[in-house]
Amino acid sequence: MSEPILKVSNVETYYGPIMAIRGVSISVNEGDIVTVLGSNGAGKTTILKTISGVMDPRKGKVTFQGEDITSREPDWVMRRGISHVPEGREVFPFLSVQENLRMGAFTRKDAKGVADDIDMVFNYFPVLKERREQPAGQLSGGEQQMLSISRALMSRPKVMLLDEPSLGLSPRLVKEIFEIIVRLNKERGVTMLLVEQNANMALKTADFGYVLEVGRIVMEDPCEKLIQREDIQEFYLGVKDEGARGERRWKKKKLWR
Repeated sequence: MSEPILKVSNVETYYGPIMAIRGVSISVNEGDIVTVLGSNGAGKTTILKTISGVMDPRKGKVTFQGEDITSREPDWVMRRGISHVPEGREVFPFLSVQENLRMGAFTRKDAKGVADDIDMVFNYFPVLKERREQPAGQLSGGEQQMLSISRALMSRPKVMLLDEPSLGLSPRLVKEIFEIIVRLNKERGVTMLLVEQNANMALKTADFGYVLEVGRIVMEDPCEKLIQREDIQEFYLGVKDEGARGERRWKKKKLWR
């Protein structure tokens, strides 16, 4: 079996004195979509920030294509082939859509390749082509999410880190965004590490999943198996069986603590 393209090994990352992730280990195979599920405050975003170099771990190691990238600067990590789409759609509000896209390609020198990739992005997101001269701050939330993903694509990443791409979007836009994520994975070969609270959509989209609770990985499995587990169905998918709720809560408490 080949080495994972991205590997997080026994990582501990802190906010001041508070440990946010506790000995987390994650493997992402090339060509896969991997998701990390968990409630608010579980440490999902911290994992992505640790990989991309925004935060430095106190312990553990992050490797990409077999190379140790632990605690490297974010621009260095991005140049190596990892793009980070942060939570909250952090676009440049006063720059146009097209200028935002060019900012995503600031490390590249191939002008024709950049122009071709802008056309590629517009093919995936036609609404951005219609608004190419419009300031990004005037876009809707869904359009800003599309732009954020598109800007990350402009560096031609091997791995894309996606932090809550469905946050604040309507069900229709969530479906559209996830369809594009699958297309980018299949058609462009971009490996994805997806952090998401919409467990139903994430498990239907990803190949493999991890469940994070209070900074620890408590469960991992192919998504087709995770989605069948009774505790996942109740606590993440909202499927309830009144006759078994008490027993499953006891099992959850015993397993996850």
